[in-house]
Amino acid sequence: MTTARLPLFPLNAVLFPGLVLPLNVFEERYRAMMRELLKTDADEPRRFAVVAIRDGHEIAPTAAGMPDPTSTSVERGPADGFGPDLIQTFHRVGCIADAAKIRERPDGSFEVLATGTTRAKLLSVDASGPYLTAELDELDEEPGEESGALAEGVLRAFRSYQKRLAGASERSLTTGANLPDDPSVVSYLVAAAAVLDIPSKQRLLQAPDTATRLREELTLLRSETAVIRHLPSLPAADLTRPPIHPN
Repeated sequence: MTTARLPLFPLNAVLFPGLVLPLNVFEERYRAMMRELLKTDADEPRRFAVVAIRDGHEIAPTAAGMPDPTSTSVERGPADGFGPDLIQTFHRVGCIADAAKIRERPDGSFEVLATGTTRAKLLSVDASGPYLTAELDELDEEPGEESGALAEGVLRAFRSYQKRLAGASERSLTTGANLPDDPSVVSYLVAAAAVLDIPSKQRLLQAPDTATRLREELTLLRSETAVIRHLPSLPAADLTRPPIHPN
């Protein structure tokens, strides 16, 4: 287990290893983080940690992330809007991200494209600098028992779930010929693509091993598919396009 100290980017979302994270960075505290990451050579990983914010803990007026065009710009400190006890504000398992693309716009904001790499456990949070930093333990991914067979079952269940959700003609993660062979990759792809709330996604992220995550996904997918079956027709949804997260 490796311990690292990294910039911390809290989000109202869960990032999984292997998944792409587009970010629209406009707050000064996160701009400062990106400027610091840009000091790292482009050939080296530009690493930062992403953690999901617990429900009800982000209390600032702009908590949803979108700037208010009717108000004057007020710079927030690194911990502003997150409540008095930072370590309790965030879920304790997050994901380390590598910012492969950081592009500064003329107005000083940033367009960032990062990829989740490794799960990590949050040990402490430091608000003494211009942005939050955290000490984290990187978590190994254990396969668990029967992960291969479980992955096959999850992919079948996901096909059925997505057809019910988006319509049989909708392009699916799993309709291509090049399906992932690695059960852990399957578990993270399905966790990211399924339409679940943040607590459910967080439980999947922090599962102790791949097999446990796949078993929970199988239960969730079967349950969600049964619910959708009894609902009126739903509009088609593109589950393969990641959302852009404003800070």
